[in-house]
Amino acid sequence: MTVDPALGLFRVLDDDGCVGPGADSLLSDESRLRIFRELVRVRRLDERLTALQRQGELGFHGAVFGQEAVPVGAAFGVDAADWVFPALRESAIMLVRGFPLELYLAQAFGTARDVAKGRQMPSHQSGRRVNQVSWSSCIATQLPHGVGMALAARRAGASTIALAFLGDGATSHPDFHAALNLAGVLRAGVVFVCQNNQYALSVPAARQTASASFAIKARAYGFPGVRVDGNDVLAVESSVRAAAERARAGSGPTLIECVTYRLGPHSTSDDPSRYRDPAEERQWATRDPLSRFRQHLVSRGLLDEARAAAVAAAIETEIDVALAAARAHPPPALATLWEDVYAGEPWHLLEQRIAHETAHRIEVLARVL
Repeated sequence: MTVDPALGLFRVLDDDGCVGPGADSLLSDESRLRIFRELVRVRRLDERLTALQRQGELGFHGAVFGQEAVPVGAAFGVDAADWVFPALRESAIMLVRGFPLELYLAQAFGTARDVAKGRQMPSHQSGRRVNQVSWSSCIATQLPHGVGMALAARRAGASTIALAFLGDGATSHPDFHAALNLAGVLRAGVVFVCQNNQYALSVPAARQTASASFAIKARAYGFPGVRVDGNDVLAVESSVRAAAERARAGSGPTLIECVTYRLGPHSTSDDPSRYRDPAEERQWATRDPLSRFRQHLVSRGLLDEARAAAVAAAIETEIDVALAAARAHPPPALATLWEDVYAGEPWHLLEQRIAHETAHRIEVLARVL
């Protein structure tokens, strides 16, 4: 019997990391080892940044703990030229695509090295060099942007597609409907990836929708929806790659629902013990995407304890070096407030800049005198 892809659960790996019959990925062993390294780096980076927030060095951190397979797998499923429109838990795609870790951390600290000049709160990384757009904490606003980019690429004759992310809670926002409706009507080259981590902050998925799945919502807009095991990095990569190829061929959008679980809090501002059952957390912890993929590599003879320890040690050193470099820079100069606002400086910004410069000169003179 054929299983409805919007209601089933596509997997490559079972819970023990073994490949299912006829479901293996086409990725090379080298790529699988790199995926493992990226998963470990994202996990360790989350742990370090969460600790720094608790120690008062950062104002905020939104961890992807337990959901690492989605951003890492998705990054391997698209081309370097494709554009990424993230939500809270996908910024690590930038690192997979080669964005320097020091600059990534500079955004968290809001230093002068931050390519966004300290204008976004932590965990809102972006970078033009890796085609990742800055996102807003206003839920789902990135989805229409992704559709617009895909339509612009088509008009320009480019094969570039958009990869647009959302959480399960974003499906209740008007921008979700507007984006998917427009993408369906105009057959835009967009891959929508919904991270269903079971909770939109504290609202469980069962109270978010009466639909049988989030993937099935795509049918109302005239394109396919696919439900995928979001803790299986190979299933995520394979599904995103297939949807990207479909979009690139002009066949229109796809909605991929990645069924996963946020093992930690929504952010460092959250206490999940107020709304989650610890037994549920323990059950999902047994499906840890990092542990599952590690078992997969061990079963293929690609990984052992010594090699895994070497990977962990190298990542620890990489993070130490990048953190030291990120901390070494001051905050952005106040003068940067007037940059990048308009192509030409209007009179009111000119007035503000001159007033600031005058006040700064007076302050310097007062110190000298």
